[in-house]
Amino acid sequence: MDYKGKTAIVTGGTKGIGRAIAEGLVREGMNVCIGARDADEIERAVKELSLDEDDNLILGGVTGAVCDVRDHDEVRALFEHAVAEFGGVDVLVNNAGVGIFKRVDETTPEEFRTVLETNLFGVFYCCREAIPEMKKRGGGYIINISSLAGTNAHPQMAAYNASKFGLNGFSEALMQEVRHDNIKVSYVMPGSVNTYFGGDAPSEDQSWQLQPADIARVVLDLLQHDERSLPSRVEIRPSRPPKK
Repeated sequence: MDYKGKTAIVTGGTKGIGRAIAEGLVREGMNVCIGARDADEIERAVKELSLDEDDNLILGGVTGAVCDVRDHDEVRALFEHAVAEFGGVDVLVNNAGVGIFKRVDETTPEEFRTVLETNLFGVFYCCREAIPEMKKRGGGYIINISSLAGTNAHPQMAAYNASKFGLNGFSEALMQEVRHDNIKVSYVMPGSVNTYFGGDAPSEDQSWQLQPADIARVVLDLLQHDERSLPSRVEIRPSRPPKK
């Protein structure tokens, strides 16, 4: 499928990996609807993504809506907004995610619920809304941003591990369900990415880490694959992490 002129929804699209993905899709001529929890951040991101380096309007259209992916009603409203603005949905990038890194006995039930509801339930809600819209368009692509933590368990990461292990299994099952509807499903598993995720700030001292643009490049590469091929799982790691 030629995705130029098509419409993508990117959750968590105002900063970090999501922002880089949204920018990459817009630069390729796609219409992009970003979802995030902060209205001011959405307004700023939409304005910045709508202009090129010379402050000229870019090819793809950009819009956004407030959406906490834990809330099914807000997810539904995000999709309704994208359809109203651009006529449909062809690509979904489930990027919204949170990380709370504590020992199990120090993690509150509310914190555990927040991680699972954002990283796993939110993906389910978005996919559930996306699939009927994609079927109307004759197909589409769902890309879930997972993590290497979805296959590698670590102490003080039980909640996050659970959410990403679950996301990987969900993605593989969904891929088999919708492949004959001409809907592709892939999940991307990055290693350490230099973002604000988990409360940390990007740092030059962590220059060995992946950059958000590296993940955006993977997403764009997936969309450019021939229809006959499906890289259903992509792992991407820093090439030279610190020696232990």
